[in-house]
Amino acid sequence: MKIRIHNNSVRYRLTKSEVQMLATKGVVVGETTFGPGHLQKLVYSLEAREGIEGLGAEFVGHKITVFIPSTDAKAWPGNERVGFEQTVQATPESGLHLLVEKDFVCMDESVEDQSDHYANPKA
Repeated sequence: MKIRIHNNSVRYRLTKSEVQMLATKGVVVGETTFGPGHLQKLVYSLEAREGIEGLGAEFVGHKITVFIPSTDAKAWPGNERVGFEQTVQATPESGLHLLVEKDFVCMDESVEDQSDHYANPKA
């Protein structure tokens, strides 16, 4: 799973196997370690949650969690839907834009292993 953070926007991109894992296990987790010890680690996850109607997010400790309705997570591998997008109220003054999408094969020459990516519809 890839994460992109820009100002008040969080974007997750998932491979085929990660979309399947979300549907079956209800969670996908990634982490980036900046140094020794748990305080030097950023953890980010996507979790399916019952009883919600749209995307949501929280930041607790060193972990970013984006929530997706479990019905959407379970249906996602079997449909053509590219992703989910929503802006949620982060503070009374600002929103947080959330985007969760399938990761497509890049159109340029990337050195990244893209064998588990979705076919790019623009190819």
